[in-house]
Amino acid sequence: MASRAVKVPASFWVIAALSLVWNAYGAFDYTMTQLDAEALMGNFSAAERAYFTSFPAWHTAFWALGVWGSVAGSILLLARSRWAIAGFLVSIAGLLVTTIYAAIKPMPAGLGGPGYWAVNAVIWIILLSLLAYSRKALARGYIA
Repeated sequence: MASRAVKVPASFWVIAALSLVWNAYGAFDYTMTQLDAEALMGNFSAAERAYFTSFPAWHTAFWALGVWGSVAGSILLLARSRWAIAGFLVSIAGLLVTTIYAAIKPMPAGLGGPGYWAVNAVIWIILLSLLAYSRKALARGYIA
């Protein structure tokens, strides 16, 4: 029996493209922070900059997994690859570790607080939604 090609709805492409734009911003933020780029880091106080530069290597590695896992997941979603799910799972692992670290290590007053945790919650919601969407796309045959 011949298999029929699944028609991918326009909404799939919109969601996949928006996911890449969202995650590209995270990659930009990560890269600028790692480079200690004045364009971004110049907005922080000396104590806040010291906080970012004090991360141990393992934290930076998990942060990289979180960021680049999501970028890979978005690119793979656009490529209609089932490996997008793995990319988003890697990102969740990175985000989990960095979220726990942020909860344990005291932050300078200007960085912590409700605003930080609200942004963190939005990141979690979007990432979990992208994982769920990727799984649904696989079940519907939009990705293979």
